[in-house]
Amino acid sequence: MKINKDIDSVDVINIKDFTEQYLKPQKPLLIKGLANHYPSGKKWTVDYLKDVCGNVEVELFDNNNKKTSLTAFTTPDLKMKFNDYVGLISKDEPSNLRMFLFNMFKRKPELRKDFPCPYMFKGILGKMGYMFFGSKNTKVRIHQDIDMSNVLLTQFHGRKRVILISPAYSDLLYRLPFNTYSLVDLDEPDYNKYPGLAYVEANEYILEPGDALFMPSGYWHYITYLDGGFAVSYRKIAQSFKMKLLGAFSLSVYLPLDKMLSFLFGKKWLAKKEQIAEKRAHNAMIKKMMESGYLNVKEKRVEKSFYSSQLRPGHQ
Repeated sequence: MKINKDIDSVDVINIKDFTEQYLKPQKPLLIKGLANHYPSGKKWTVDYLKDVCGNVEVELFDNNNKKTSLTAFTTPDLKMKFNDYVGLISKDEPSNLRMFLFNMFKRKPELRKDFPCPYMFKGILGKMGYMFFGSKNTKVRIHQDIDMSNVLLTQFHGRKRVILISPAYSDLLYRLPFNTYSLVDLDEPDYNKYPGLAYVEANEYILEPGDALFMPSGYWHYITYLDGGFAVSYRKIAQSFKMKLLGAFSLSVYLPLDKMLSFLFGKKWLAKKEQIAEKRAHNAMIKKMMESGYLNVKEKRVEKSFYSSQLRPGHQ
């Protein structure tokens, strides 16, 4: 897998340039110090949020919960007071507990005044700001956001490493059917098990406090908390009709169906999804080889025939 560190970055950008150069062409962008243009840039320390939100009960997700490998995270593993949870990440020590998609603005509307939706991202979703918290070394598995919205992720405390990958590589990332996540480990890619990763190109971003990252609709992201910290995301509806439709289907059809099949068949359903993902990746690799002239049409038929035989019942 090729990781590109030569990424687009600006200190400021106007709405017109952002729309024409990044939003419409769906190209990622790092905006340095965006939060510092708002009151939140200076006010939102960990201690400040503890004072404002300390007694709010929050829902937490356990990264070590093995059941979450079967399907998407939707049900929290436990609840605790915000004050107690923030105490964990303030120690800057590893923890498996993280908090995501938490609408703190709904609980504490006054916080929105400190960080309203940034000017270039205003729209019908502009009031939906979500908070994300994690401890040092916490990892967020590679995934797409299920609604396929554009996302502006702004970091406020601690550093965060983000790997972004275009949705054009979805099959080569072994995307599981009826899901928007993959089981591949980008820190230690297993090219024997997932050879399609060799054809993937990605961008790497290190978010410092105050930085914002524009993640276009459907982009895969793999996140590592380099320090204990938190961020806020705002969303903007997908640009293309295809992505809008995929987001709607993922929420209303694919996710409920996957939950039901996972409940009924457990690991057998996961194994079937992995089998389908492997077949898709294999076909995507053949396509890449043909585009590069490595395979001709006849060889493609032979490869497909061989792979189909590998998927027959009883094959080990």
